Amino acid sequence: MQTGDILLQDLDADGILRLTLNDPGRRNALSEAMLTELSRAFARAGGDPAVRVIILAAHGPAFCAGHDLKEMTAGRAGPDGGRAYFARILTLCSDVMQGIVTCPKPVIAEVTGIATAAGCQLVASCDLAIAAQSATFSTPGVHIGLFCSTPMVALSRNVASKHAMDMLLTGDIITADHAARMGLINRTVAHQDALREATMQMACKIASKSAMTLATGKRAFYEQREMPLSAAYAHATQVMVDNMLARDAEEGIAAFIEKRTPHWKDA
Repeated sequence: MQTGDILLQDLDADGILRLTLNDPGRRNALSEAMLTELSRAFARAGGDPAVRVIILAAHGPAFCAGHDLKEMTAGRAGPDGGRAYFARILTLCSDVMQGIVTCPKPVIAEVTGIATAAGCQLVASCDLAIAAQSATFSTPGVHIGLFCSTPMVALSRNVASKHAMDMLLTGDIITADHAARMGLINRTVAHQDALREATMQMACKIASKSAMTLATGKRAFYEQREMPLSAAYAHATQVMVDNMLARDAEEGIAAFIEKRTPHWKDA
């Protein structure tokens, strides 16, 4: 187990990597240090064959309160009023969110407490999310004169436009049950102490599949989503042709026909 100051990392025998935001005193804010650690962790995990699934969790009463506004305010001291600093931090944050999407390993958010602004963006950027019923979500930038424009990118790709605009224009806090109905998260767990078990069950189920198949499917999902219908079908067809020629597809189909457990080579 590696124990950095603000991001804990624990890889178990099933290939499930638990990344835990560990800055509860600042409500696990996405400080420059936190963003840097997350960027490095996802990059390493993406290239590590021992990692099959990633769970993103948090210590403390908040999952993530978004950007560290005190740190951002201090950045105004630069000669340009903070423009270069803001551009650097927001680009780093955007790179982390895109790194989650492009990471070949499935990423599951395990949400307790509040996920607000860029913290809500973090949940929306993950492939899957399970939350305790006590969790809440919001994009409250309008309350402080700062529209949640970058959180909007991930949010609008997860929920219908009317739901996204409701959250962005009002800044209202929504419950976990409401977030599940909207499609921001997959489901809720009634008791917080059962959340880890529920997330691990999902992670173990996914980890039992071929890593090659998961990586192929995750990449294709996000690629085709941005394409027109005909281009998406053309792209997905080629992906399936290539996938059919892979060793694990041949093994998986044979195992299904022969009614046995497949033996994955992740290739």
